[in-house]
Amino acid sequence: MPPTRHEPAPTRTVPLRASTLDALPAEVLRPRYDRSRVRTGIVHLGLGNFHRAHQAMYLDALMEQGLAMEWGICGVGLMPRDAAMRDALRRTDGLYTLVLKHPDGTLEPRVVGSVVDYLYAPDDPQRVVDRLADPAVRIVSLTVTEGGYNLDPATGEFDLGAAAVRADLSGTQPPATIFGLVSAALDLRRQRGIQPFTVMSCDNIPHNGDVARRAFGAFARAVDPALGDWVLEHVAFPSCMVDRITPVTTDDDRAEVLHRWGVEDPWPVVAEPFTQWVLEDHFPLGRPELDRVGVQLVADVTPYELMKLRLLNASHQALCYFGYLAGYRLVHEACQDPLFADFLLAYMSEEATPTLPPVPGVDLPAYRATLVERFSNPHVKDTVARLCAESSDRIPTWLVPVIRENLAAGGPVELSAAVVASWARYAEGTDEQGEPIIVVDQLAEQLVPLARAQVHGDDPDVFVRDERLFGDLASSERFLAAYRRTLASLHQRGARATLESLVEGTSRRTHRR
Repeated sequence: MPPTRHEPAPTRTVPLRASTLDALPAEVLRPRYDRSRVRTGIVHLGLGNFHRAHQAMYLDALMEQGLAMEWGICGVGLMPRDAAMRDALRRTDGLYTLVLKHPDGTLEPRVVGSVVDYLYAPDDPQRVVDRLADPAVRIVSLTVTEGGYNLDPATGEFDLGAAAVRADLSGTQPPATIFGLVSAALDLRRQRGIQPFTVMSCDNIPHNGDVARRAFGAFARAVDPALGDWVLEHVAFPSCMVDRITPVTTDDDRAEVLHRWGVEDPWPVVAEPFTQWVLEDHFPLGRPELDRVGVQLVADVTPYELMKLRLLNASHQALCYFGYLAGYRLVHEACQDPLFADFLLAYMSEEATPTLPPVPGVDLPAYRATLVERFSNPHVKDTVARLCAESSDRIPTWLVPVIRENLAAGGPVELSAAVVASWARYAEGTDEQGEPIIVVDQLAEQLVPLARAQVHGDDPDVFVRDERLFGDLASSERFLAAYRRTLASLHQRGARATLESLVEGTSRRTHRR
């Protein structure tokens, strides 16, 4: 059925649950398969909007083909905020509405049924361990954010000194971290002679499978060296690249689902129509037939993940701080501004793309243009503030490697350094009108004073001297010169005038070639 633009208000409302699926309006697609036949084969840690718009959607599409009935998803939440997801999915029997929003305003509503259970770990940690240890569970997937792997940004090593990790290692209380829960389950499987599940990271980290292996292996070794050796020898950690812009659900989204289609859904998901998943095909206990629903199964994910991290993800950072300082609050409004679009395209083509290896089957100029189109979708209503959040996890992972590689190769760093400067200016916590900025970051208590000290202290580079985030970048005079120029311009002239100068400078350099 084609997506719809404008539907009349429904005459009645239907609370979303398994028993009401047949009562939904015809334009809302819903599972046609028998959900009572679906068995849990995947446990997903950190089930949120992205997972529900992406991996769970792919599994639902397979189930619509009569496949993957043994690959149902059990979600697990660990954080206090996850209690709300537990309550929402209990109300809906695990069902939720996924609404794809096209740039022309057409909408595709669909009820997804592949999530068949949800456990909130603080309610009963042992129940989570037992579920993970169940032989039917063959994949444990993760979306726990870039900072969720507890690695030291400077050394890349697992931080055994983190308070939550120390508590789990003490053995005096039930496990509370993903590392404690997964290691306890793997230890049970080892003791019982059950083959280990595959751990599949779906977070935006280069070589995310290797990162997961390093983190879980280090924790298991700290529990018991023999367990650590077993994990590192027997557990598979495939890497993957995932892509779909999925904003935070708002009350307006809930209201739209209710008023347009009459569906009472406490936590629907909205997303762009574009989706991509490139997955390393390494699953010793098997996997769903994901290639049947558009997933690219490859031997090496590296070219695809670098393309996405350095073009899409880093471009989000290039957009958000300048955009917020210039007064934009929605991503599409900033990206529809030709100045911002030109800046993004210049960063991608001049500085990011030269650091990429060849990407099989991808036209990079077309991909870059598509990113600007996707960011400009006015119906997704992604917020600039969402992109600005948790920058201490994102900038070191997505942008700093671009700067490092260009410095080493003698390439340009002007635009990348400008993005770092825009983050530093944003992190001061006050916008260009003197209004407060709420800096959402796990390191906010350290970052905000450092950013302010650049303005009022004796060291104008103190922000980028933080080696946890930037390593030795502050030792590069070429980087520092570009960083200082942008930061000074942001304070003296503002974000828009600064961007104009940056784009003009890039245009002059390109013309001279």
